[in-house]
Amino acid sequence: MESKKLIETFAEFARSKNIDRPTVIRILEEVFRAMIHKKFSMDDNFDIIINLDQGDLQIWRFREVVDDNSEDIWEHDKISLSEAKKIEEDFDIGEEVSEEINLESFGRRAITAARQTLIQKVKDLEKDVLYLKYSQLIGEMITVEVHQILNQEVILLDEEKKELFLPKSEQIPKDNFKKGEYIRAVIQRIDLQKSTPKIILSRTSPMFLERLFESEVPEIFDGIIAIKKIVREPGERAKVAVESFDERIDPVGACVGIKGSRIHNIVRELQNENIDVINYTENLELYISRALSPAKISSIQIKGDRVSVYLKPDQVSLAIGKGGQNIKLASKLVDKEIDVYREIDNIGEDVNLDEFSDEVESWIIEELKKIGLDSAKSVLAISKEDLERRTDLEKETIDELYKILTQEFEE
Repeated sequence: MESKKLIETFAEFARSKNIDRPTVIRILEEVFRAMIHKKFSMDDNFDIIINLDQGDLQIWRFREVVDDNSEDIWEHDKISLSEAKKIEEDFDIGEEVSEEINLESFGRRAITAARQTLIQKVKDLEKDVLYLKYSQLIGEMITVEVHQILNQEVILLDEEKKELFLPKSEQIPKDNFKKGEYIRAVIQRIDLQKSTPKIILSRTSPMFLERLFESEVPEIFDGIIAIKKIVREPGERAKVAVESFDERIDPVGACVGIKGSRIHNIVRELQNENIDVINYTENLELYISRALSPAKISSIQIKGDRVSVYLKPDQVSLAIGKGGQNIKLASKLVDKEIDVYREIDNIGEDVNLDEFSDEVESWIIEELKKIGLDSAKSVLAISKEDLERRTDLEKETIDELYKILTQEFEE
């Protein structure tokens, strides 16, 4: 009965872990064959028969009968005639002896070790199955249940009750989850912790926003509209460049939907993240202009990886955006460093910065020259925020500098 109990217990445990029947039988055979090898040093002359439905286990040992004086008598698959006759009287030399080995004959310690090995093998297999499943789903969006909310991460459950993880760093700052609710996230990566796969989800990844667009905009799902690039400040602002392969379809309009019906669901999912949908173009100047929306650009100069953008004074703050978000995202979208300049009236001639050496410290002038500013008007053409971003100057220093330079043209 020891074998029946062992097999039934193991089979039930394996079923609870969704391990298929052929795999269960394979694992059982591997473990029992290891027991045989440990006891008999060989296992190639043994057959193992397992019936999961009835919980039956049969282990058969096969040996050839040889003469008591044969040199082969000590081989593992041979048995002497005298020993064979103890099993059955009418055995003769050359015949095969089949002998059933009871599991109990291996000893309680071996059986206990086998039980532990079986459980561990299922756990290892469960890890492999989990890793294989989610490694093929990286970048896909799934719906999961909130199971436990911790300080640094949220533990979630998939449809098979497997634990997945949403770290704090992958959560939108305004996310506020409740136990038992269902949320959407994208599969970001798989971390291995002591050979155990840890499935990491994300709601801040650009991939998450892309999957949301696919779910809300049929033209993207069908491949009529392509998302060229997405850049995000999660929970705050995002820019999405789209392109249509059908000239009859406006990609921006299709993504936004009638009265914003399509994009509204996405914005709500992302905790009211402001999303700018931009029509992609290979015309770089036009692309940059669109990327800096809602600001209206007066002129653009492109030199390598840097772009100089000139705007009317009332458009500068729009181009930069709250906390510099708009210009930062625009720079990422076009893969260029964008510098914003304020257009100024051409009243009066320009003045070289060196002429202000009595009022402005020399190291400040040198700091300005490092970024290509060598005259008063070139400095005043830049917003204070942009100057602070591009130099090591303090805000107070910049305010005083602007005051000095402005007075030059007022006089």
